[in-house]
Amino acid sequence: MSKYMQITVTVRPYYQTELGATYPKLARHLSYLDKELVKQNPSLYELVTKLDKLLYALEGTQLREVLLRQRGKLQNLHKSIEEKIADWNLAQADRLLYHIEDIFDEIESELD
Repeated sequence: MSKYMQITVTVRPYYQTELGATYPKLARHLSYLDKELVKQNPSLYELVTKLDKLLYALEGTQLREVLLRQRGKLQNLHKSIEEKIADWNLAQADRLLYHIEDIFDEIESELD
């Protein structure tokens, strides 16, 4: 590593429009809890980093129940992505991001 510089890899959201248009049910449910979070247009990867905090705050809601069923898979994927990024296996990390998207597609379909 350089003495005064470092290389970082970040995961940014890349929705055609925004989170609310791509996952309207999820965004609506999250808005009840934290409108600013939805306005910030977080990536799904970022939402996974906040999953435990969200689950705690969403006690007694449908969204909590749906997220809770996917919690283990999402956290395992997040951990694997972090490992792939750390090892500079970015193509593999990208493939795992698709799996996170697939899970959020399922979450969206389960919400009212």
